[in-house]
Amino acid sequence: MKPAVFSYLRPTNLQQALNYLEEYGEDSKILSGGQSLIPTMNMRLSAPAYLIDISRIKELNYIRQDGDFLAVGALTKHKDIEHSDLVKEVCPLLAEAIKWVGHAQIRNRGTVGGSIAHGDPSAELPCVLTALRGEIVIANVDGSEEVLIPEEFFLTYMLTSLQPDQMVKEVRFPIISKQCRSAFVEVARRHGDFGLAMVAAVVDLNEDGSLSNVKIAVGGVNPTPTVLEEVEHYLVGKKLTETVLKQVFTLTEESVDPETDLHGTAEYRRELAATLTVRAIKIAVERAKEGEKHVQ
Repeated sequence: MKPAVFSYLRPTNLQQALNYLEEYGEDSKILSGGQSLIPTMNMRLSAPAYLIDISRIKELNYIRQDGDFLAVGALTKHKDIEHSDLVKEVCPLLAEAIKWVGHAQIRNRGTVGGSIAHGDPSAELPCVLTALRGEIVIANVDGSEEVLIPEEFFLTYMLTSLQPDQMVKEVRFPIISKQCRSAFVEVARRHGDFGLAMVAAVVDLNEDGSLSNVKIAVGGVNPTPTVLEEVEHYLVGKKLTETVLKQVFTLTEESVDPETDLHGTAEYRRELAATLTVRAIKIAVERAKEGEKHVQ
C-alpha cells in the first residue's frame, strides 16, 4: 500500500519545525528516520495531512559528554551510537543495547529521538534510558525547554506526554561510575525483531563481593519500560546465591503484568522477564568481578 496524500514540509532549523507543529498541530507528524512512521503511513494506520521532515536540522545531530550525562541529539542515528568510541567508554550499556535495534539497514536510518518519541515499550532505547534514570529534553515552540524523566514521558503503550507543538530535542543517558558494570539481554523471535522481553542492568560491587549499587529495568512486558525497584532494593548488600536469585525471579514475576498476544501467553512473557532479569544480573556481576565492560 501507499500512504494517503500529504503535504511535505522540510524545515532547516528547530524553531521552524516547531512553528510548523504549532500551525498544523495534530494534523502533522514529525519525520526523522522514518523507520516507524513510514510503515504505519503505508498501512494507513497513520495519515497526517502534513509531514514535517526534520532531517536537515544539523543542530540536533550530536553525541557529547555534558557533565554527568552522555547527551545525544534527537537526530543522531543508531549507527552513530553503535560506532561511537565515546558511547563505548562512558555508557557501555547503551553500546551493548544498540546492537539489538533492528538490522543494519534500520540502524542506518533510525534516530534516537524517533525511537524515544515513538514510545514503544518493546524498543531497546527506552529500556536503557529507564534503567539509567535518564532524561528527555523537550523543545517548546516559545523557545523554552522541559526536562522529563522516563516515568513522566512514557505514559502507556505507544503514548507519550509529548504535545502536538513539542519535539524531543535531546536524550540524556547518565554516566555511571567506572567501577560499575552493565548487561543488556533480550529475547526476540529473530535478531532484529521487536523483543518479547528485555532487561537492562547496572551493578557495582563492594570489596566483599556484595552489591552496593543496582539499577534494573525491563521492557516489552508492561505498557511502558519499568524499573524493577523491589529487585533493586532487595539486592543491595547481598551476594549472588541461588537463594537470592530465586527471590529475584519471584520479585520480577510479581513486578510485571504482560498481556497474551500472538507472540506468547502472559505466563510465558512473565517467566521470560524473570529469567532475563536473573541472567542480566549474573552477567553484570561476573563482568564486575572481571573488571570488563564487554563492549566490542
